[in-house]
Amino acid sequence: MCGGSGTRLWPLSRVQYPKQFLSLVNDTSMLQDTLARLPDEHQAPVFICNEDYRFLVAEQVKQAHCRQAAILLEPQGKNTAPAVALAALKVMDEDPEALLLVLAADHVIKDTAKFHQAIATATPVAEQGKLVTFGIVPTKAETGYGYIKQGEQHLGVNGEHGTFQVAEFVEKPDQATAQTYLTSGDYLWNSGMFIFKASRYIEELKKFRPDILESCQLAMSQKSQDLDFIRPDKGAFLQCANESIDYAVMEKTADAVVVPLDAGWSDIGSYSALWEVSEQDEQQNVIKGDVIAHDTSNSYLHSQHKLIATVGVDNLVVVNTPDAVLIANKDKVQHVKEIANQLKILQRPEANLHREVYRPWGKYDSVDNGERFQVKRITVNPGAKLSVQMHHHRAEHWIVVSGTAKVTLDDNTILLTENQSTYIPVGTVHALENPGKLPLEMIEVQSGSYLGEDDIVRFEDKYGRVDK
Repeated sequence: MCGGSGTRLWPLSRVQYPKQFLSLVNDTSMLQDTLARLPDEHQAPVFICNEDYRFLVAEQVKQAHCRQAAILLEPQGKNTAPAVALAALKVMDEDPEALLLVLAADHVIKDTAKFHQAIATATPVAEQGKLVTFGIVPTKAETGYGYIKQGEQHLGVNGEHGTFQVAEFVEKPDQATAQTYLTSGDYLWNSGMFIFKASRYIEELKKFRPDILESCQLAMSQKSQDLDFIRPDKGAFLQCANESIDYAVMEKTADAVVVPLDAGWSDIGSYSALWEVSEQDEQQNVIKGDVIAHDTSNSYLHSQHKLIATVGVDNLVVVNTPDAVLIANKDKVQHVKEIANQLKILQRPEANLHREVYRPWGKYDSVDNGERFQVKRITVNPGAKLSVQMHHHRAEHWIVVSGTAKVTLDDNTILLTENQSTYIPVGTVHALENPGKLPLEMIEVQSGSYLGEDDIVRFEDKYGRVDK
């Protein structure tokens, strides 16, 4: 599951480029880390995301050298119960007896061996028809997670140990209640990870929420294929209820089983959680990027842009990106989402986009802008091509920094190399392509009365973004 906007990790995480696609703990993204820790015997994975993330998922899966994968595009986020239903219906078309391992793309699990052991413990129980969830052995009285109360030990047909009946799912508690849960030893954190037969999930969904199943079945029966993406029917899916898998099925079924998991798990739901799982120096600081810290302790300091210098501070989060700076007390970082919400209300671009924006053909960085001009640094991947397009309100000047550009201007095509340039007047139909083996780097200077990204009329596009 690759949805979610990760607002508590703003400004690193943005709506259009959320935490699951970021390299927060190591040099690979959280999505790629999730792929890397899968057991070797897994089949081709199924990814579930929305329209905005489709090319991010496809590119990161490609970089991870993942086997043939299916990418399901939800027409609209409807929570986890419908998302898992879409995946279950998809895999049942190929294998009616398939086991479905349901994972979020934005979790950290440090001990992969223990994770595999938990899956091995859960697998025979799931094959017997149980719906198994993984409960995290708590390390503190956490108020940010829901909990699962363990019931009697569950013995499989062959006497397998290590699984328990689910006695109860409970909501996020207050601090005092969380402490009683921790002290009792009977409660686990609800991880939101599951393993069960796809067919059993569909059976239970039909029993408890037939309306959700009906919408998902109709959407999948009318699905369409678009490049590497599977698109369930939008009209049918929009009628689906918004419901979590816990509320829809797991809290109602008589066949819920939990496997305790103690493997260094975190959902990185805040900067304090990110600080906990990251490598710390002797002063318990996590330092990333260009940082000089003096008399500083217990802090998370991350610079993507300019130098961060701290003196005489403790328990702070300081994050510097090219277009924003966050300074917060580490004990208050759960409230960072309020900043993200305010930015959204104010319709500020910092809520949605980084200064560097990824596209299916590459990326661009907005270097400078004024009232009637904008400067971008554009990178086009080898073999990639921007759409054949036209602008009503702006002209553009392209200067090639490195690589080769194939430029189409109305009916003319030219090749540009390093230090060469061209001009695209307002209203000219144009396209840009990288025919070479190396990335194309160029500077684009836009000028005109309106410079918004919505001033693009697409006539042809290899990524399916043609205007209707």
